[in-house]
Amino acid sequence: MYTAGKLLYFDPFYFKDGGSKRKYFLVLKIIGNNAILACLPSSQLHLPVNQEIVHGCLEIVDSCIGCYIFKAAIPITKAGWSFEFDTILYGSWLDDFNVDELNEKYSIENVDYEIIGELSDEEMKNVIECFMKSNVVKRKYKRLLAK
Repeated sequence: MYTAGKLLYFDPFYFKDGGSKRKYFLVLKIIGNNAILACLPSSQLHLPVNQEIVHGCLEIVDSCIGCYIFKAAIPITKAGWSFEFDTILYGSWLDDFNVDELNEKYSIENVDYEIIGELSDEEMKNVIECFMKSNVVKRKYKRLLAK
């Protein structure tokens, strides 16, 4: 279930701070035997008001923004699935997760979580390259992505 490029949907997702909400979850990298690097996409646009929303990598150094944008209705998975709304992966939101803890919280497919699909090879390559070049992604995560 937790393989690089896998897009999941949790209803709800339990955040590390105790909060919860429905959330997509993109696995970016497997870390060792029991952890993953992932990003939680958001349809909330935390960008300058006049910023054009274009599919792909966006780096705004002056605003400390590094993100990857999925435009609505543009297929991103190998099966052709797309987000209904413009959706953003923020580089500053990358985090590592313990697989055992995830399996404990989300054990039943189609009840606790849904597998949406796997990002297309091109889309996955672009996301990784975007975050590796971003000024807002932590160095430890850039090193993991480079492996």
